[in-house]
Amino acid sequence: MKKLVLFLFVSFVATSLFSQTLQSPEQFLGYKIGSRYTPHYKIVNYFKAVAQAVPDMVKIEKYGETNEGRELMLAYVTSASNGKQLEQIRQNNLALTGINKANAVVDGTPSIVWLSYNVHGNETSSSEAAMLTIFALVDPSNTQTKEWLKNTVVIIDPCINPDGRDRYVNWFNSVRGTTANPYPRSREHSEPWPGGRTNHYNFDLNRDWAWQSQIETRQRLVKYRQWMPQIHVDFHEQGINEPYYFAPAAEPFHEVITPWQRSFQNSIGRNHAKYFDRNGWLYFTKERFDLFYPSYGDTYPTYNGAIGMTFEQGGGPRGGLTVLTENNDTLTLTDRALHHYTTGLSTVEVASANASKLVGEFKKFFDDSRQGKGNPNKAYIITTDNRDKLNAVEDLLSKNGIEYGLMSSSVFKGMNYRTGKEEAGKLKKYHLAISTSQPQSVLARVLLEPSSNLTDSNTYDITAWSLPFAHDVDAYAVKDPVSIKNVDSIIARSPVPASSYGYLVTYQSFQGAKILAQLLNQGVKVRFAEKPFTYKEKAYDRGTLIILKNGNAANLQAILSKQAETSFATIDAIETGFMDKGPDIGSGDVRLIKAPKVALVTGEQISALGAGEIWHMFDQSLQYPLTLINATELSSIQLSDFNVVILPNGNYKGLNDRATADKLKDFVRGGGKLIAIQNAMEQMAAGDWEIKIKENKTEDKSDYGSLKKYENRERDQLPESIPGAIYKVQLDNTHPLAFGYPDTYFTLKQDATVFEFLKQGWNVGVLKKDNYVTGFAGMQVKSKLKDALVIGVQELGSGEVVYFADDPIFRSFWENGKLMLCNAVFLVGQ
Repeated sequence: MKKLVLFLFVSFVATSLFSQTLQSPEQFLGYKIGSRYTPHYKIVNYFKAVAQAVPDMVKIEKYGETNEGRELMLAYVTSASNGKQLEQIRQNNLALTGINKANAVVDGTPSIVWLSYNVHGNETSSSEAAMLTIFALVDPSNTQTKEWLKNTVVIIDPCINPDGRDRYVNWFNSVRGTTANPYPRSREHSEPWPGGRTNHYNFDLNRDWAWQSQIETRQRLVKYRQWMPQIHVDFHEQGINEPYYFAPAAEPFHEVITPWQRSFQNSIGRNHAKYFDRNGWLYFTKERFDLFYPSYGDTYPTYNGAIGMTFEQGGGPRGGLTVLTENNDTLTLTDRALHHYTTGLSTVEVASANASKLVGEFKKFFDDSRQGKGNPNKAYIITTDNRDKLNAVEDLLSKNGIEYGLMSSSVFKGMNYRTGKEEAGKLKKYHLAISTSQPQSVLARVLLEPSSNLTDSNTYDITAWSLPFAHDVDAYAVKDPVSIKNVDSIIARSPVPASSYGYLVTYQSFQGAKILAQLLNQGVKVRFAEKPFTYKEKAYDRGTLIILKNGNAANLQAILSKQAETSFATIDAIETGFMDKGPDIGSGDVRLIKAPKVALVTGEQISALGAGEIWHMFDQSLQYPLTLINATELSSIQLSDFNVVILPNGNYKGLNDRATADKLKDFVRGGGKLIAIQNAMEQMAAGDWEIKIKENKTEDKSDYGSLKKYENRERDQLPESIPGAIYKVQLDNTHPLAFGYPDTYFTLKQDATVFEFLKQGWNVGVLKKDNYVTGFAGMQVKSKLKDALVIGVQELGSGEVVYFADDPIFRSFWENGKLMLCNAVFLVGQ
């Protein structure tokens, strides 16, 4: 392979000019970057050593820990003079946004560049590059970087996902020999399930920026919002045969992205190209990686006023230390780290050269945001009768720094999200009003608008995520000015009164399911009502939880009071089992809930992301016991040890194996419950279960239908594509699976697979005509998605099979489906 020349920077070269205590990565680690993988703790130690060597230029801050206890840290790197006033720089930068209400200074203000490394743990070269980068910035012999730091603050997060990184690095080090093997099919290039890409709970942290479901994201975003950089770079890796990718990004760009943000991506890209051309390194731009979905490491900063960018190096988990590409070139970890190192420093160079313009345009972005420029709406109104649902929206808005208040008047007009029509607004019991004239106006618009204008349908990710649909709350987009007042008081949670007989707990949101899970986990006997009833002239809906004093612990009131501290669910005392209307407490329509023993099938054959969502929900939200079992052991494991077995999205060999399929059927016939999600449901439909895929009868009978242009081969697939669109599902909310829901449910559809109505079962959720809500769905897909089943229950012997065609808790931000998954676990079949 051609020798790579380091063109502008000199940090790879040993020098006697730097101070006695400052060490290069090679000197500190005892090996050259790229010759082996560096575990996370050594990366942390190196950054700390650099900070100790040059404390006037580098400040280290621990901002949190991962689920597995690894340190999350930031390094602040700048000139010695800037370092003395780092806090003043931060406060002034927030003043530029309007988050800090002080007067902002623009002239002479440093630009802020944030470099994020290793969000995907098995894309390992970037953390190695981070060590090279910080050394180059502080190396006394590198006079160019010292000039850049005079008007630039560089924030480095050397590893966003330490748990995933160490999972990969530890595995790789355990399987490699003395000499790395470049053969791409050797064991060291094929990491085992679940791989190092994801965090502890198998979440993709690069899809979590806006939703902040994971502890790593929540801790990082606190610091991000305290700094609000002008530039953010997210370093990644892709397939081993791919050239390097850098900005400018591909279409579609969200329409809120400003002309300045677009054009400056070109400026940065051209600077990178200069160095890559000089060294003969291949690259591509303007392809594949778009700026639309709001929860990436490039889009989220972009919607927060920054120049947000993804840089992608060929390599990833198949890269190892060295690998042969399809062109028979050898790609090494050294190559990969060097490329990321180059684009990182090139970004700082461009930022420094344009610091004044960056700061000025950054301020203009937020000046325009505070005036609501570019948004046809003046406010978004969210309203619901369920305080817990509103609280979930409120929490997400707060995490993202989006301001909200209350309407001063209940009279307004707006576009009703549910009907799509302009009409007089109706406030329910609770509401929030979000002004579009605020610092976070752009982000608020992207997250809240009912649909986003898609300039190019060939997109990288889902195309719909509107929070009112994801959280099942009513909403209005209001074009006329409205008066919004501050939220000046916290709604007090009602205390749990004493009772001589028992309690009723409303069950209308995920918080109700959390209470149920906690009560069952503590051994409390809980019942639920299958029919509505009235007590003391108050109506209670299906699913209401009933907890009697008789048969429960003497401290029942204290147990319920503890649950009431974290929920707005109403807990009412009752003094008799005799109801005014509807079934009495002793009726057959009131069911005792037997605490289920739940198993989640995981491991090889299973989507790590799909299984991880469920594991995380049980472990962190419900705090209810869950046993993870390997899919490869389905044929041998004793299923009778469990009441519920969850089959997440995956490609199950066992469902195609007669013996294993019969074993699962015997489990259900014997009183067990099987919950099949996405492809698990599809595979069962191919077997002899009750469920069947609905076939589309239409086809192109024209002789010209097969005449296609080669250059359009990707776009020719778009009519059959649905990367993620919202559809309205009609619910049978008299079935326990849909307790707590109205008669509709919003689902996020990501494929065109739908199913025939069950002839021997319950069609709980169905797609009828005119069910499309928002997001891209190809014309052929739209024709298929009607008159079909997406949620159902099949009774088999003494047990049930619950079917979900779509992921009900997608990326843990689809709040609307969490209660239904809990219903499947706790209520169905009781």
